[in-house]
Amino acid sequence: MVIHESAEDYLESILVLQQRRGQVRSIDIVNELGYSKPSVSIAMKKLRENGYISMDADGIITLNESGMEIASRVYGRHTTLAKLFILLGVTPEVASEDACKVEHDLSEETFGCIQAYLKKMLEEQKEG
Repeated sequence: MVIHESAEDYLESILVLQQRRGQVRSIDIVNELGYSKPSVSIAMKKLRENGYISMDADGIITLNESGMEIASRVYGRHTTLAKLFILLGVTPEVASEDACKVEHDLSEETFGCIQAYLKKMLEEQKEG
C-alpha cells in the first residue's frame, strides 16, 4: 500500500508527541502541525480506517504496528538528515525544517549513503 507524504507526517508527529507527552490526542496534533481541527479529524479517520492508528474512547491515539513502522522510518530519516545538515553548518531550526522537506523523497540508496557518510564523519569528529 502506498502511503502519502501527509500521512507520513501525521504518523511521525504522533510518534514525536508520544515520546514527548506520553499520550496524544487530535488537539495535540493540531497544535503541533498548525493544521485545522477538521483537517486533523479527517486524517485521523483515514489513518484509523487504514489500520495505522487506534483511538480509544477518551480520544487517545496510539500507533498500531504498521503506523509505528512508518513513523519510525520517517523520523529516523528526519533525525539523520538534520544531523547531516547541522554538521554542514546549518542552524538546528533550519536543518529540521529542511530535513522534513527531504525525508520523504530520498531513495533508499541515497539515504543509505548519507547514513554511511554521517557515521564516518561523526566517528572522525570523535577521534579528532
